[in-house]
Amino acid sequence: MKNYKILLFTFLIVPIIGFSQKTKDSIVDKPERPAFESSSLVDNQTNVLFNKNTLEVMMQHRFGLIDEENSLAGIYGANSNIRIALSYSILDWVTVGYGITKKNRISDFNLKVGLLNQTRSGRIPLSVTYFGNVGIDGRSGEANDGVFLTKQDRYSYFHQLIIAKRFSPNFSFQIAPSLAHYNAVDYGTENDRISIAFGGRYKISPQTSIILDYSQPITSFEDDPTTGLSYDNPGISIGAEFSTSAHAFQIFLTNYNGIVPQMNAMKNTNDFFHKGMLIGFNITRRYNF
Repeated sequence: MKNYKILLFTFLIVPIIGFSQKTKDSIVDKPERPAFESSSLVDNQTNVLFNKNTLEVMMQHRFGLIDEENSLAGIYGANSNIRIALSYSILDWVTVGYGITKKNRISDFNLKVGLLNQTRSGRIPLSVTYFGNVGIDGRSGEANDGVFLTKQDRYSYFHQLIIAKRFSPNFSFQIAPSLAHYNAVDYGTENDRISIAFGGRYKISPQTSIILDYSQPITSFEDDPTTGLSYDNPGISIGAEFSTSAHAFQIFLTNYNGIVPQMNAMKNTNDFFHKGMLIGFNITRRYNF
């Protein structure tokens, strides 16, 4: 009888211990909270992916150059640009999206996939996310000097691997190497460009952050033959972000005007430190279904 009691006790207590250990491990190894508030950081993507069935609506605007004459710091500038986009989380780790951009009438289809999640225990110290898109230039061939000889000439592509870490509740940082490609390019320009971006956020209050974004071209291009302007200027942005549970508003100074990442990487001639600054903002709103 005594042996039966011991066996009964063992069968009862071992599952409880195992369940308690499993519960403890699952709590410790929960995914870390998002490193950033929004899916984008000025002109680059972040590692943020929203829960399944989340719809994100985004509006991005870039005014003209601040030094443009009679433009009220670029607000009246003729070279302003705007993009309106939607993205939808079909899974917790997969988001698809579509956007339209005023400059060159670009339509872009994009995909974002979470590959690795930072955990609260530190067992996985980083988050890794892939972002890619295909852009389609919607201008007529005549408007682009007949460069679109085939339909494929309108296509451009962008691939980026986002490596991010949430160091503390206030500070997050990411590194993002990328490859941009245009099927058709101007004479003397390469079809591909490799770049690397660095971005960070520091919270100064629960809803307010200072944000920085820096993109450095690695592949060098020749200067524009007609204007002499350089295509090798890095992208520099500094600004502030104001966020709530469903909104994010970013306002900043930048020298990127293209908005679509392959256009920023390949065709930017603005020098941040030489009359190339402009004001921009991003607004996002999320809806959960």
